[in-house]
Amino acid sequence: MKNPRIEIDLNKIKHNTEYIVSECRKVGISVMGVTKAFCGDVDIASAMVDGGVSFLADSRLENIIKIKDIHLPKVMLRIPMQSEVHDVVLNCDYSLNSEIDTISLLSKESIKIGKRHNVILMIDLGDLREGIWYEDSFDCIKKIKDLDGIKIAGIGTNLTCYGGVIPSYKNLSKLIEIANIIENIIGYKLDIISGGNSSSLHLLPKGEIPSRINNLRVGEAILLGRETAYGNIIDNLYDDIFMLYGEIVEIKKKPSYPVGDIGIDAFGKVPTFANKGPRLRAILAMGRGDVDFKNIIPEDDSIDIIGGSSDHLILDIENSKNSYSVGDEVGFKTTYGSLLQSMTSHYVKKIKKIY
Repeated sequence: MKNPRIEIDLNKIKHNTEYIVSECRKVGISVMGVTKAFCGDVDIASAMVDGGVSFLADSRLENIIKIKDIHLPKVMLRIPMQSEVHDVVLNCDYSLNSEIDTISLLSKESIKIGKRHNVILMIDLGDLREGIWYEDSFDCIKKIKDLDGIKIAGIGTNLTCYGGVIPSYKNLSKLIEIANIIENIIGYKLDIISGGNSSSLHLLPKGEIPSRINNLRVGEAILLGRETAYGNIIDNLYDDIFMLYGEIVEIKKKPSYPVGDIGIDAFGKVPTFANKGPRLRAILAMGRGDVDFKNIIPEDDSIDIIGGSSDHLILDIENSKNSYSVGDEVGFKTTYGSLLQSMTSHYVKKIKKIY
């Protein structure tokens, strides 16, 4: 089989989705299945749909266009660029927004196209990524509430992605307070109050998601089986859906410390090394052009990842219980960063399996 490759178990995608959707549904929460980590692949998105998600969401228009024929509402997760407003209205049912001028353009484009566009206003509760600062949200609502062509369909917040702020009953309750005031200003109930992403799932078993939160935007928990506030694997979920494989092209016993003066490496950094004496090393035909190898986990837990270059990954296999040969494959679990990079790289073959 060609390498490097990433093998994707679609049955496990469906299983993880079904479990999360079921747990969320018990407390009145719908799930947006986030498709960006797998670049909007139709088969993987369809497995999420089979698992029961209510929306499909992505930050890239190119990915949303790939899944346009799947009959669920599409959500643009990244604040729209003004240069893409036409395509956002044309291809997305909802978009997350924080800029009045951009919302005004969405209004004008919606009128031109003849399609009402749903706006979810993002509120910054302190994580300091996107969103209107919570104290300024009411002035914004007053300026956009009467725009034609759009509906203020909901509000949302983003936590943990930039500032690392962990979702809690307290900060999500602030979102509910804001929703109540906004509803008084616009004169109707919001359809969506989106309480964050996979990092909010740690609150579910504790019953600590405020009752009016009715939506979460979930990607990593479905794909990798973990909540993202503390990085813990969620019970009953698979964490091996995406398995990355590389092929050994060299095995040699070599010193663990380079011989000669040390300068910068191929990426402009001065490397550091621990001198462990001669070690048996394997080189895989897979490098930084394929995956962030600081964020992959060897199936063989007696292997150490030493480092690599754009095209090579170097492993210390001295202590491995397995006997490796040139041509053998080495498997790795992925984390979110390595999954995103390997799915984006056209050098990594994508093999989708239904077992």
